[in-house]
Amino acid sequence: MVTIYHNPGCSTSRQALAIIREAGIEPVIIEYLKTPPTGEQLRGMLQAMGQAARDVIRQKEAIYSELGLGDPTLSEDQLIGAMVANPRLIERPIVVTERGTRLCRPAERVRDIL
Repeated sequence: MVTIYHNPGCSTSRQALAIIREAGIEPVIIEYLKTPPTGEQLRGMLQAMGQAARDVIRQKEAIYSELGLGDPTLSEDQLIGAMVANPRLIERPIVVTERGTRLCRPAERVRDIL
């Protein structure tokens, strides 16, 4: 089973989805802007990727600055909470497979876990 946390408005996310489908796989597609992961789900994905919240937060989003998320004293829980409350802050796409979980930027990184 393959799950992609997808934003159809993102070209990288669309490319990763196309690569998955070219491999003959029809993934579970979660449009995370409509259905954001819970804090627990996001923590689990971060742990599976071996990354911290700061590694997958979109710093280019205006809300990042508005919320002061560049503050290095913010905890992992505070950053995760901000991403759950404002899913635009979650970098995309995140793909989950039996072979691993990966932030697929660039999109070709998805091939490593198919």
